[in-house]
Amino acid sequence: MSGGAPERYLVIKAKGGFGNRMLSATTGVVLAQLTGRVPVIDWRDGEYLPKGQNSYPPLFVDPSGIDVAAFDSRRDVSPAVWAGRLAEHPTDLIERDFPGNHSNPFIYRKLSIDLAHPERTGAPIAVFWSYLPKMARIGRLARRSARFRGMSLAAVTRSALAEYFTPNERVQSEVAALFDGRSRPVIGVHIRYTDRKVSLDRIIAEVTGLRSRMPEAQIFLATDNQGVRDLFCDRFAGVFCIDKAFGDDDTSLHEGVVVADPQREAENALVDMWALARCDWLVHSRHSTFSVAAALIGGIPRSRQRDIDRRNPQVVVKRWIQTWA
Repeated sequence: MSGGAPERYLVIKAKGGFGNRMLSATTGVVLAQLTGRVPVIDWRDGEYLPKGQNSYPPLFVDPSGIDVAAFDSRRDVSPAVWAGRLAEHPTDLIERDFPGNHSNPFIYRKLSIDLAHPERTGAPIAVFWSYLPKMARIGRLARRSARFRGMSLAAVTRSALAEYFTPNERVQSEVAALFDGRSRPVIGVHIRYTDRKVSLDRIIAEVTGLRSRMPEAQIFLATDNQGVRDLFCDRFAGVFCIDKAFGDDDTSLHEGVVVADPQREAENALVDMWALARCDWLVHSRHSTFSVAAALIGGIPRSRQRDIDRRNPQVVVKRWIQTWA
């Protein structure tokens, strides 16, 4: 930092799939920018690459270029629960120090910098972690800053995604090839159908309605289930998708399905996300942060989204609690 002051860092931990960890990380990135810290993303939890290997740098362009392992033995860390334990992950600490709290919506407060008063944290190294994004909780701080003044929280999130989540060359080239010479409009469809299942009937109804208005529209399908892909391709003409591994009816691909090339399958998931972002319309469920992230990346307006759970009281209330807890 300028004036010879020592640099301060915010280590951003993760849990869950790409949608959760990317949107959560954008909160950490913005928080770091607001408090004069360098964001360092730590995805060594074993979700995509073997445990101990940081999956963020090989999958994205890393603006910091800092090896987070250099901090592992540091004790000048806040919260103090991480002192000397930065090689570990939120699930490890919860299991050891807070057993039975894996589903507690407030447990992240024990493992993360104080979002209400982040400026009070003086330690050179701080940690941010939440299973879901907490941008709303730092919204007032962001709006008071010159950097983000006048921006909506969605715009603040998009700025962090653009700066810290540019996918690697292979992902970018695969997405470009998918859309090269392809006519418009394209309807993007995201269907999660492994450990969490959306309503296929509602998805099909929304796509059918859009297709009736735009008969020539092609459909890009991103799904984690082979059977759903086969059903969808039989039901609609003009569907295109990528070749990839699939999960099963109970296990998502990133949560334990063994694949020959983990990095390639992680990249395939990012191809799906960025391809959805390139679509003109998006049919999805807000219950999936994967598709929410895609909509933000692509700046797809709400008027061109068909969110099948937009009026689902269970989903709406759950998301509200998760956002503000």
